[in-house]
Amino acid sequence: MGKSDFLSPKAIANRIKSKGLQKLRWYCQMCQKQCRDENGFKCHCMSESHQRQLLLASENPQQFMDYFSEEFRNDFLELLRRRFGTKRVHNNIVYNEYISHREHIHMNATQWETLTDFTKWLGREGLCKVDETPKGWYIQYIDRDPETIRRQQEQERKKKQDLDDEEKTAKFIEQQVRRGLEGKELEKPVYTELNRENEEEKVAFNLNKGASTSIAASSKTSSGLGPNALKMVEGAVKRKESAHSSGQSKEKKKKSALDEIMELEEEKKRTARRDYWLQPEIVVKIVTKKLGEKYHRKKAIVKEVIDKYTAVVKMIDSGDKLKLDQTHLETVIPAPGKKVMVLNGGYRGNEGILESINEKRFSATIVIDSGPLKGRRVEDILYEDISKLA
Repeated sequence: MGKSDFLSPKAIANRIKSKGLQKLRWYCQMCQKQCRDENGFKCHCMSESHQRQLLLASENPQQFMDYFSEEFRNDFLELLRRRFGTKRVHNNIVYNEYISHREHIHMNATQWETLTDFTKWLGREGLCKVDETPKGWYIQYIDRDPETIRRQQEQERKKKQDLDDEEKTAKFIEQQVRRGLEGKELEKPVYTELNRENEEEKVAFNLNKGASTSIAASSKTSSGLGPNALKMVEGAVKRKESAHSSGQSKEKKKKSALDEIMELEEEKKRTARRDYWLQPEIVVKIVTKKLGEKYHRKKAIVKEVIDKYTAVVKMIDSGDKLKLDQTHLETVIPAPGKKVMVLNGGYRGNEGILESINEKRFSATIVIDSGPLKGRRVEDILYEDISKLA
């Protein structure tokens, strides 16, 4: 049996050693080869195949880095989506599970130097919700799958329909009760004077007895009320009814049409916020670097919105048309006095005039210039909720 035989003890030992994870400093990402020691890595670096790979990479190193970065990002997000879903989880837990696979893309071959930089990038691109705690960074996957969004909308629609059915049932029961009470007259209690037959008799209470004794006691005491007590009770009832009616009249007077509109607007503010903000005919800025320096930080006009999250934009300087996701775009804040459009919140879709800018709070003050709320002044609206009109 030769030395290089597949079943030789040395070959079996080599296969067992190469199964697990090895040291990262002895791994070549270009050749995707893991060496077990420094000598093996040195021999690999001097090999002809490694030199050919280096020549290929030297021609366009950015292309190879972008490829490794994209593969690392896709595999990481796929693991996060399948393993943890939309749960909030520590980024190091996901990373340890990702690198447990021997053939994974190493982070030192990507554009990110550390896991913290990669986590912050996920938050900036809108792929995950990230937050920093004393224990480290936590991430939460944002599921934008059309099927998931459709299922959530269907659940909300069903929940709203159930609430409407409950309100209809409650109104029907209330009408039935009112109809039943219309034909009957309420029985008025008879009040008599409270008299004690024997002055020396002691009054005793037995709390261990059930409701029957309390009912009997109440019937005995009620039989002793006189006309004076009746007058006092009737006066108290009248005062209570008058106070109740006056309170209701005041509430009716106070609640005007303006108050109702304000309540509707507040409700609208709470429920109208969405995770998409693109609108046609607004000016946006391209923030992604994947398209090169020609388009980075350049302004464009949104011509068409596709599936709420994607826009067809036309470059202002060159006239080129591009199709981009909203995560690769940001809003543009014009000078005071210019026209803007509200992209999110309770005033979504309304046009307005930019009145002032608060740079410390990253917000602005606008005056609505369209719709039924024309002339209304809105303060502290965030930069990301408004954009310049083309």
